[in-house]
Amino acid sequence: MYKGRLPEPGDGLWSKLWQEWQHVLPGVLRVRKNRLRPKYLHGCGGDCGTKPGFCKKRVRKNEDTANTKSRAGRRVIGVPDELVRLLELHRREQARERAIAGEDWRESGFVLTSPVGEPLVPSADHDVWKRLLTDAEVRDGRLHDARHTAATVLLILGVPERVVMQIMGWSSTAMAARYQHVTGGILADVAQRVGGLIREVANDADDSGAEGSEESR
Repeated sequence: MYKGRLPEPGDGLWSKLWQEWQHVLPGVLRVRKNRLRPKYLHGCGGDCGTKPGFCKKRVRKNEDTANTKSRAGRRVIGVPDELVRLLELHRREQARERAIAGEDWRESGFVLTSPVGEPLVPSADHDVWKRLLTDAEVRDGRLHDARHTAATVLLILGVPERVVMQIMGWSSTAMAARYQHVTGGILADVAQRVGGLIREVANDADDSGAEGSEESR
């Protein structure tokens, strides 16, 4: 687990990460809120003839974040050292973006932001996700499918179900059946283990047969 320097409390760029991190031990992160999809109202009185989200005078009607949907969603998860190093690199890049933006920078306090400091909108995540899939030359899929992948990786690693529920924020074991998918590799591994037991029985039978033949002589 990460035991290096944590983000400083006075660092506005990483204030929200620090607020979450300071309540728990180094190397873990507490999840308490969800990022909300923006919802808008017309700022023109509805005269523009478009949907509220496309209105040039649109007004945001909900907050950027809200408490997690369930008690299980409020959880503590481990943060690998490698991820911490990537976050540190991102922090430096964001500092450069802040310097370039100058007076246009908006101090939102989020770790992942636009080049001018504003919270990312869902469409930005979607576009980047699609580019990643194309660059990796893998099949097309939803961003939410990555959650299925994460749960399945935990299954492959042999992480106990109770720990998986804690990491994923599940309140019911039924969610494991929905998100974790049994892969060919898992089935092959089980077959090899069962095969090992069969070999042990077969070897014992061979040894017993050989001893019986020697006694008959």
